[in-house]
Amino acid sequence: MEIYKDKNADIESRVSDLLSRMSDEEKVGQMLQVSYNTLSGEDYEKYKTLGVGSFLHVLGEECDEIREKAASTRLGIPPLLGIDAIHGHALRNGATVFPSQLAASCSFNRELIKEMGRVTAREVCADGLDWTFSPVLCIGRDLRWGRVDETFGEDSYVVGEMGKAIIEGYEDENLIISCAKHYIAYGEATGGRDAYDSEVTERKIREVFLPPFKKAVDAGCGSVMTAYGSIDAKPLTANKRLLREILKDELGFKGFVVTDWENVRSLVTNQHFAENLTDASRAAIEAGNDMSMNTHEFYECVLSLLKNKKIHMSLIDDAVRRILRVKFRLGLFDGKKRPEKSVIACEGHKKINHELARESIVLLKNDSALPLDGDTKTIAVIGPNADDVRALYGDWTYFSHPEPKRDVKPLGEYYTVLDGMREVFKKSRILYEKGCDIFGHENETDKAVKAAKKADVVICVLGDCLAQNGEYRDRADISLTPIQLELLKRLKGTQKKLIAVLVNCKPLCIQYLKENCDAVIEMFNGGDYGGLAAAELIAGRFNPSGKLTISFPRHSAQTPCYYNGYGGWHGGRYMDIDEGNVYDFGDGLSFSEYEYSNLRLSKKTVTENDVVEVSVDVKNNGAMDGKETVMLFVNDVVSSILTPVKELKAFEKVFIGAGEKKTVTLRLDVKDLALVTHGLKRVVEKGEFEIMVGSNTKKYIKDTLTVV
Repeated sequence: MEIYKDKNADIESRVSDLLSRMSDEEKVGQMLQVSYNTLSGEDYEKYKTLGVGSFLHVLGEECDEIREKAASTRLGIPPLLGIDAIHGHALRNGATVFPSQLAASCSFNRELIKEMGRVTAREVCADGLDWTFSPVLCIGRDLRWGRVDETFGEDSYVVGEMGKAIIEGYEDENLIISCAKHYIAYGEATGGRDAYDSEVTERKIREVFLPPFKKAVDAGCGSVMTAYGSIDAKPLTANKRLLREILKDELGFKGFVVTDWENVRSLVTNQHFAENLTDASRAAIEAGNDMSMNTHEFYECVLSLLKNKKIHMSLIDDAVRRILRVKFRLGLFDGKKRPEKSVIACEGHKKINHELARESIVLLKNDSALPLDGDTKTIAVIGPNADDVRALYGDWTYFSHPEPKRDVKPLGEYYTVLDGMREVFKKSRILYEKGCDIFGHENETDKAVKAAKKADVVICVLGDCLAQNGEYRDRADISLTPIQLELLKRLKGTQKKLIAVLVNCKPLCIQYLKENCDAVIEMFNGGDYGGLAAAELIAGRFNPSGKLTISFPRHSAQTPCYYNGYGGWHGGRYMDIDEGNVYDFGDGLSFSEYEYSNLRLSKKTVTENDVVEVSVDVKNNGAMDGKETVMLFVNDVVSSILTPVKELKAFEKVFIGAGEKKTVTLRLDVKDLALVTHGLKRVVEKGEFEIMVGSNTKKYIKDTLTVV
């Protein structure tokens, strides 16, 4: 039997024709995804010829073999081959490793994020793959959670804008599809406990967590992944209200939903929602899942459900239709032409990666310590993360997935901070001492202090490591480890100029650094060129423009600590620590000072159907050209339910030459001022709104808008 061959027919016709020819076994096979690295040799051969819908964790020549086997089945339906290309095609050694999502978001540069998506799509597709499990649209508000590094930060608007941009990049040329995940409120799990229950209401979901997924759907995202956890004690995998009624019916999502890793099995073994896998499979499909990731028994269970008429064929057909629709769109039935493998880590991709690393890095403090004179004679580079490529990359690279590989040798070009300093400061003598490891198993602080005393300036590279981040690694204490503080205090005692560089997967408690270092630089996980970008910033080769998309608390118990909370807290602070955070969302310095003036609104009295142009003059008072991210915040002065004290509604990153004044105009749709009522309606209430425009949450000028 041949599949529908008329390539000129529309996709829906081709899908309908193929679906009409498929047996129950072939349909259910399309709904199963299996992981290559978890299969025995015998099972691997079985699933290659079974006609399963997708394989994951496949690389290189295995892709070709799997496709050849699929082509020999009765209908020759090609599989989707998926991979966790979270920040570049980083599970392939030698491919481009971009900054992590958290790091990249600090660029506030939609176009660069879109280019990150395009580059990743080309490299993933060239390697024979069709699908990336990215972007992560979870919101990083509880810093104890182990997966904060995978998010675009703490703000729903930023997460939505960055997610939309990278999805447009991934799917721009129909090379691969993206996967918005984890649906939904996964990062809000109680206590920051990964895959645990999120105690949020549907109203809160609609206010905070759903908008990024709405933007993903509107951007044409090909797939959505169901979260591990539960909402108010209902597992997401079995949540028909959120998956089928809201995502598919209300938002109009046309792609397919895939569970996370063994979510169907988890309904039985972890969440005790279902008595057996057959019941779990039925619940997952009825809720709106179209593909089951790596619960192999799902196949036989669903066939049994069909045989015993315990599930409607219409649900199976809808799921398979969604999967086939994506496969036709990608050209998998039509001899898809892929980029040459030479595109992987090519010079053009390296250039984009380097540019993003530069714009992602954040200068948090600078007491006239930077830029550092290129003729500095001796520089001590010290610290556990100064020359650690695994810390530089962070999670979701070939070091950590699909299986941990501690000692593999990188095949691609990369720069640790030590590498970067040696490259940029070629005239200087560079002294390197690790000083300690993250946990204090290695303690050579005496050697580090000795090197520091010989130097004119000390670069201390601190942070965290993979053992403290990722799935199964939620963290109660997000302080710098004691050995690192000990090292830093001893270096401070040398009275040398002290510059701290942070290489970390999430915000840490760094009040000591702010109070005692001459400069503080936040890189997060900077990817291939993070270390070079840090050294270039230190040398003043570019004007830093990165700003935090996530806040840094003073104490671990202060988290969650996001900027856009509600008012009404008695006293506004904990009684045993200082008020506020060490650093806030939006913080980030430049070598220039930007002056804001002349805020004006195109309309000051509006209805909910209006659009307002908000303009402001921004002057670069510095001696260097630079880029400034102009942010527009809103406060609903009086509202029928609590609304945030301020909330980001627009931002633009603009280039402003030294001494230049530029008018920046931001578009504000009055509908975006809506709140979500307890009746789950989005309503723009009449009254006054404060419009605040500036460089961060604390430095802005404001005006008032009235909705009538």
